[in-house]
Amino acid sequence: MDGVGALLVVRGLGRKFGPVEVLAGIDMAVAPGEAVALVGPNGSGKTTLLRCVVGADRPDAGTVTFEGRPMREADPRVRAATASVLDDVEFFGDLSVAEHLELLAYAHASPDAGEVARVITDLDLDAVRDQLPPTLSSGQRRRLALASCFVRPRRLLVLDEPEQRLDTDGRRWLTHRLLAEKRAGTAVVFASHDEEIVASVADSRLALSR
Repeated sequence: MDGVGALLVVRGLGRKFGPVEVLAGIDMAVAPGEAVALVGPNGSGKTTLLRCVVGADRPDAGTVTFEGRPMREADPRVRAATASVLDDVEFFGDLSVAEHLELLAYAHASPDAGEVARVITDLDLDAVRDQLPPTLSSGQRRRLALASCFVRPRRLLVLDEPEQRLDTDGRRWLTHRLLAEKRAGTAVVFASHDEEIVASVADSRLALSR
């Protein structure tokens, strides 16, 4: 992981919450078409690292760069290139599932007009396409969150335990989708407890511990 040709580079990253050191000396580099899996027990800092990766949280030490520039969530260039599902997904409460995805696709100038319909079907959301997000089950909301990533252009995909609340078919679909993302040249960083998904998708692992 020397960073040569990498889209995303993390060097010496550290993060503390008060006196508690959650992350220290974290190094990671992800090139286009590569996937890095964050593995480790709950509380090991996987979500914190992902939040630093997308610029939603600031590390206390080290750097996170995207194409050689500091990663900042407010940077329009970063926002245009990064799709993520972390622990704080918000939806437009007054828009239906389909309207929500259509708005996201439009806002990000998605070039594929049929992608919304395909993603809704792929993620088994057809039956609830006209419902408002607050009326969905937790599993349906999780699938909607994932769908929000896949209806927009992206060069970096960041996912925090994307397999959560997905059934066997959903996890199989997720594996195939992440492999397709890699083939399309997307850099993928994801945290997961699912060994099958990690083994199938990840080119490398970053193990975190408490």
